[in-house]
Amino acid sequence: MVKIIGDTTSGFPETYAKQYDIPIIPQVINIDGVSYLEGMEIDYRTFLTKLATVRELPKTAAPPPELFVEAYKRFAPSKEPILCILPSAIVSGTVRSATVALQMAIEQGLTDLDVRIIDTQLIASPVATLLKLAAEWNVAGMDADTIEARVRTMARRGKIYFSVETLKYLAMGGRIGGAAALVGSALQVKPVLTFKDGQIEAFEKIRTHKRAVDRLKELVITEIARGEDGFLSIMHADVADEAQELADEMRTKLGIADVPILAVPPAIVTHGGPGVLGVGFFTDEQGQID
Repeated sequence: MVKIIGDTTSGFPETYAKQYDIPIIPQVINIDGVSYLEGMEIDYRTFLTKLATVRELPKTAAPPPELFVEAYKRFAPSKEPILCILPSAIVSGTVRSATVALQMAIEQGLTDLDVRIIDTQLIASPVATLLKLAAEWNVAGMDADTIEARVRTMARRGKIYFSVETLKYLAMGGRIGGAAALVGSALQVKPVLTFKDGQIEAFEKIRTHKRAVDRLKELVITEIARGEDGFLSIMHADVADEAQELADEMRTKLGIADVPILAVPPAIVTHGGPGVLGVGFFTDEQGQID
């Protein structure tokens, strides 16, 4: 058996976190000079309300290492390996926070910890998928090495495509990565963006929202692994009806029984803005998992 730790950028549902006893370490959001632990000190609706009225774009920060130390200490008595399944280190300091926390825990006397920190090079719903799969594999009795290898293999197959209502938030927040070329006169386009090599990249310039959503559908149908290995999920920021419509259509076209819909967490909405609609799934480009 293993212990699993995630963070709030995954959007991992609270029901699953409780079911599988997975601590979800909160990101930090600073709004108008006040800092909040995401999901603990500020709820989703309150965050969106504040975002609409802030004087300047909220700032985000990785979880303090002390929060990971607490989780390590909680699991230490079990002597079981700990898997931290975390977002891309390029866009988030969470991997570094977990790494610093491990050194802190060792210095505090927890010298026999077996902590495996996994930089998925992904973010949001595909990371939630990896957390849930790791938990299911754990319940099925797989050992730590097997689960870790499967997570790392699947992460390399992960795909994210999303559309934003405006590039303004990404530009202001400095998290636009390779999509920077779209800023300026192109702020009014409705582009499809992707997550490549751990950071946001421009994928395709599109002029209308409807066409952007249609393109998301095309990309899923073209690239997702067939059968049970695709693990499609839909993510959105305050466009629940549109997300449901997209999920229903993909479920029908692909013959998939379950297409989870996850809210894009505040730490990501801060940079993408309200209106984000995206898809996360896994291809078979790197071969099937063992």
